[in-house]
Amino acid sequence: MFCSVTNLSENNHRSSHHGKEQQKPGSKAQLKPNPALKKLDVLVGKWVMQASVGGQSLGSGRAEFKWLKGGAFLVRHEDAQPAKSLPAEMIAASPFPISAIIGLDESTEQFTMLYSDARGVSRVLQMSLSNGVWKMWRNAPGFLQRFTGAFSDNGNTMTGYWEKSSDGSNWERDFDLTYTKMR
Repeated sequence: MFCSVTNLSENNHRSSHHGKEQQKPGSKAQLKPNPALKKLDVLVGKWVMQASVGGQSLGSGRAEFKWLKGGAFLVRHEDAQPAKSLPAEMIAASPFPISAIIGLDESTEQFTMLYSDARGVSRVLQMSLSNGVWKMWRNAPGFLQRFTGAFSDNGNTMTGYWEKSSDGSNWERDFDLTYTKMR
């Protein structure tokens, strides 16, 4: 759940605190997003997702990326239905729906994604988006993950894959993902 403290009231109040003027909640001050966040604009919108392993469908779903009010964070929501042909244990382990929030550390110009899913899993991933390539990675002891996806020239399709590793040296393909932007 996201909560905004802006616009709690229509009045712009100021008060003195230790001799300094401070703006109280409810002011009309606006967030000023970091210009480096513009790189994420290619993600904004609604997408159809297809997941597969070795050409076998894992299921399909929808994704939406939208700016949180003020534009300082990008919010990601995804939901999907597993393919009915999957074994029951794979269907039960489905992470959907998922939610994430993406922000930027201005000192490193590194994106970070806070991820949460229906299984109660919460993760922090690092992320980059440059030259039409979207990368996410997580270097947690015992379970490392990384994603690489490439956007089509027109930005309407992104094809990628997740990999996993227990030691950081030996990586195996986890699953493939294709995002197609909805019109």
